Amino acid sequence: MNSSKLKQINLADAAMKLRAYIALVLLLVFFSFNSPNFLTLTSLITMVRHISLNAIIAVGATFVILTGGIDLSIGAIIGFSGMIAGGLIHQGIRLNIFGITVYPWVPAILVICLIIGILIGWVNGVLVSKFNVTAFIATMGTMYIFRGFALLRSNGTTFPNLQGKPELRNTGFPLLGQGTFLGIPYSILIMILLVIAAAYIAKKTPFGRRVYAVGGNENAARLSGIEVNKLKTIVFMISGGCSAMVGLIISSELVAAHPATGESYEMNAIAATVLGGTSLAGGRGSIGGAVLGAFVIGVLNDGMVMMGISSFWQTVIRGIVIVLAVILDQLQNRGPGRGDVKKEAKTK
Repeated sequence: MNSSKLKQINLADAAMKLRAYIALVLLLVFFSFNSPNFLTLTSLITMVRHISLNAIIAVGATFVILTGGIDLSIGAIIGFSGMIAGGLIHQGIRLNIFGITVYPWVPAILVICLIIGILIGWVNGVLVSKFNVTAFIATMGTMYIFRGFALLRSNGTTFPNLQGKPELRNTGFPLLGQGTFLGIPYSILIMILLVIAAAYIAKKTPFGRRVYAVGGNENAARLSGIEVNKLKTIVFMISGGCSAMVGLIISSELVAAHPATGESYEMNAIAATVLGGTSLAGGRGSIGGAVLGAFVIGVLNDGMVMMGISSFWQTVIRGIVIVLAVILDQLQNRGPGRGDVKKEAKTK
């Protein structure tokens, strides 16, 4: 293979690996020229708050996809966790044995909802690992189940005014989605802490190395002593916990919970993860890349809104982005020039 051919392959490979950075820069330049208020401080803070939601669920989705799985129940868990929080604030927990109703404190509500999200992830993991149901089918099934439970929680209506009541000692829920620390919204701080922790786990711990090993070659990982079924269950539990956290943040920010909250968020998470370089086949990717992909998705969404693009066209464009992300993933899996290298090896 001549040097010019090798140079072209290296450039193509570099462009493929840096595709999320390139896309982000192009979007920032495009929207800054077409929307005068795009790069103002207020707009940037609002944008990063929106991005933090996609980044949090992208972190959970990345662990699942790294093992070669997929989680379509993310949006349903978001809606269900918000409805659970809304119900606990408005209705409390009825203890018929004692004839009383207990209204949990807000910290307890947050813990309960996170545990429920993790348990839904556990159900997904058991279906995939113990019953050998493909991740796509298993999580699509639980997506419908828990979206239905979210509707049943309030007969399809909204839980409004989640302020709580001082006499019930359950006030303070809106602080999660609206509060700040040193001027930084809590949702952004949660994203930063989660990303740091997840990146460390993925790259520096035995658990992270096992996740990559399972995604790279599940049979080899099992033969090497890795408890594949247990690991798959854990990554789905991580995804469920991340999804529940986003559901809590959204409900807190809106001070209301609606059963349809989180619809299509699973697509945002998958698109962000793949755009950031994580392979749908598993075994390749990073937390940092997923977060970068979330920034691309977030900038695109907010930029289109600020430009006044029709919501119908926004849906079309998001679909195109998802398709392009999958195509790029397939191209990267093949590797530029790999076929040429094989041909040259045969001629030697």
